[in-house]
Order: sequence, then structure tokens, then C-alpha cells
Amino acid sequence: MRSSASSGVVFEEPLIFERGAEGRTGASLPEMDVPKADPKALFGAQFRKDGTPLPELSEPEVFRHYVRLSEWNYSIDNTFYPLGSCTMKYNPKVNEWAARLPGFARLHPYAPESQIQGALELMWHLEAGLAEVCGMDRVSLQPAAGAQGELAGLMMIRAYHEAQGRSPKKVLVPETAHGTNPASCAFNGFTTVAFPGGENGIVEPSAIAPYLSDDVAAIMLTNPNTLGLFESNLPVIATMLHDKGALVYGDGANLNALMGRVRPGDLGIDVMQFNLHKTFTTPHGGGGPGCGPVGYKKLLDPFAPSPTVEKAEDGKFKLSFHRDASVGRLRSFYGNFGMMVRAYTYMRELGAEGLKAATDMAVLNANYLRAALGETWNVAYDTTCMHEVVINDKHLRDTGVTTLDIAKRLIDYGFHPPTVYFPLVVKGAMLVEPTETESKQTLDQFVDVMKKIDEEAHKEPEKVKGAPHMTNLRRLDETRAARNPVLRWTAPTST
Repeated sequence: MRSSASSGVVFEEPLIFERGAEGRTGASLPEMDVPKADPKALFGAQFRKDGTPLPELSEPEVFRHYVRLSEWNYSIDNTFYPLGSCTMKYNPKVNEWAARLPGFARLHPYAPESQIQGALELMWHLEAGLAEVCGMDRVSLQPAAGAQGELAGLMMIRAYHEAQGRSPKKVLVPETAHGTNPASCAFNGFTTVAFPGGENGIVEPSAIAPYLSDDVAAIMLTNPNTLGLFESNLPVIATMLHDKGALVYGDGANLNALMGRVRPGDLGIDVMQFNLHKTFTTPHGGGGPGCGPVGYKKLLDPFAPSPTVEKAEDGKFKLSFHRDASVGRLRSFYGNFGMMVRAYTYMRELGAEGLKAATDMAVLNANYLRAALGETWNVAYDTTCMHEVVINDKHLRDTGVTTLDIAKRLIDYGFHPPTVYFPLVVKGAMLVEPTETESKQTLDQFVDVMKKIDEEAHKEPEKVKGAPHMTNLRRLDETRAARNPVLRWTAPTST
């Protein structure tokens, strides 16, 4: 047994690696059918003389450990996960079935083209489908995450300007942008120029005009933006940028509110990334493996990442590496193929009408929550929203209850908290995104719980401020954990 000095909580599980005993095993291996090799001869001076102090465990012990950990985790398979901006929609299990088909799952990533025709055909069709959804001419499937797709898009923009004999250094980014936008600019040698949004929460052309100059390479816009609002001025803004020789980058993180209804390319966007884990139901990777394809217009085609999948005249598929001005390869192999299979399965399962219906339901659910939550909580922009809605807790300021307290109290009621304190332009923001996969009953339960927490904040504020009360761990020092992470395990010294 052990306890936490910060919380006083007693844990049922011993410290990691306290389990096990010498000689215990969970595997039965056959006798070797090849001569035993001398490890010293194989590894020389690199051969480790002392054994690694790892636990020796039986199969039941190992399984029970990981099953117990899985029960402590929260996922979209448990219940409602309204994490705004991250689009935590349910991942259909048919996607997993398709990705595990032996013909896909057992492919070697560098197998000869003649042996991977099915995989290349799937990639070719997926690219065509994504291009149709976003109104682009081509799509590169190579980026391993939405952030890397964003990076690739700006690399292509930089290469485009260099080919024109220009070297603009500024990228316009609104205050409602995603946090990765400035980072992608910095990696490409661009300077981020932030500008405010309008009073109604969207970008106004008049706000951009003072910043336009020959030194502007592009503008980065998320549509719908992180306030959940549609950037209705985007066609006008795109024309303003194009007239100056600049390009328009579209952050596709919120495509779940447009899919099948509006094509970003038709609004003037030149390049954008997809977040397959958001809109096309591939799993959130937790740092990988993800997939963030980047769609682009024809003018950027010479600079696209290589290789691309092409269809030859004889109907066979091949990988093309011939792009002299390409920004190059972005990652090993040709992308995270398993994510491509999942996304393609989702598109084929729903079809054009199904994708459109998913968008309609996502917007309907968000507006239902806007109206229902608005009976108790303050809605930051009380107008028709898209896929998510921003509320805040300014009516609770006198109680001493904070936004973080509300988030922690939601955990006690079985719901994952929404995104808190973001977007930064709304003080005490709670960004709620229901997605299309939640029923009215689930949304009503969430609204009822939020009303109950509001009542508790007024009548029993200490209960809310001390939450969560029903978890294995109580409130942790998140600031200290972020600033002083323990990243390496050290074996205990024997006494």
C-alpha cells in the first residue's frame, strides 16, 4: 500500500515493479532450433554484463495490471467526451475491422509496388475523396498528424513564394487561431502577426487591411473558428490576400462542421490540413500514430511532398517521386496507412449523403446545447454556432468557484470536462463540442449535470472546489507536473 503526500489518498496497487518474483513467467517458448549464439561475440563491448531489473510476472498478473489501468482511463467508448476543438467523436468499430484485414495489416511498408496494388488503390481513392470534400485539386496523405500537415502546408507556401522570387516573412493569424499556427510559422521562418477578431467573433476584412503588405506570405484561418462561428467573410478576405500575392491557409481542424455542406477550396483557401482523427473517425493518437493529410490547389502542386500515388494508363498504381521543386518527404514510409484505411472505410460506409448528415447532426447538437446550457450559463456568442459552443462561468465569480473547479466536478458525474480556458479571448471559457454521435438523451443528461453543478456552486461551493471526489486520484498539482515531469524510471537500490 502507498499514499500520496499531496492528496492523502491511499492506493490499492503497490508501486510499479513491486510485483513479481524470480522465475515467474507468462510465456511458454519452444526449444531453439538454431545454434545458440554468443551475445558477447554479437555485441562486443556493448553487451550488458548485468541483468535488467525488470519484473518477472505471470500472464494473469500482467493482464490484470493493464486491465486495471484501462478501467482508470477515460475514452469516447465510456461516455460523453465534449472536448471542444478536439472533436472527440466515436470511432466506428467497422473501421477497426477494416484496418485489421490481413491484406492491409500485414503489408511491409517497403514492399514492391506490384505487391501493394490494393493499398495504393485505397490511397488513390482516399486522396480523391478528401479532395472532393474540401474542394482541392490534390491531397498529400503523408503527414503523420494535423500539426505536421499544417507545417507541410506552410512549407509549400514558402516554396511557392521562393519560386516567384519573393521572400515574404509575415503570416497573419487571428486571436481565435489554434495554438499550433504560430509554431508552424516559426518552423518555416515566418513571423506571426496576430490581429483581433471582430465584436461578433469572426474576422472582419477591416481588421486585416492595416496589416496587408508585400511582406505578407499568407493568412491562417480556422473555419469555423475556435468560437464555433463560421467565418462568413472568408471569400472577401481571400480576395484581399490574393490581390497582394499572398496565399490563404485553412486550418481544417473543424471540418466536422462543414463536411458535405461547404468546400473550403470554394471559399478561396489554397491549402489546408485534415485532421482524420477529428472528422474521419480515426483514433486520437496520443502523440501518434495519427494522420494529417494536406489538400492543396494546383498552383502548389509542384511543391507538394513526395512521393504521390499515381494511376498509370494500364490501370496500375505507382509511387511517383518526380517533383523537382517538392518540399521533400515528411516522414518515413508513405504515411500512417492504418489511419488511411480507417478514414476510407468511414467515407465508404457513410457515402456523400451520410457525410452531409453527420455535419448536420453535429451542428444541430451544438446549437441544442447552446440553447439548453444558455438557460443557466453565459453563452459567449449567443448566435447560431456550428459544431461547438463557448460558455463561461462569469455568473459564479462571487462564489469563488473557478472554471477548473467546474471541470473537475464534472468528472464526479461521469463526464469528461469540455476544453477549459480556451479560446483565450473568452475569460473562463468552456468549449463544448458534442459531435454528431451523441443522442438527445446524453445531451440532456449533460445539461442536467451542468445545472446541478451550478446549484452546488451557489449552495455548497466547497464541494465543487474540492472535486473530484470519486476518482482514484484526487486533485493533482498540474502546474508542478507540467514543469517538473518525471520522465525516467530508476530501479530501486537493493538493501
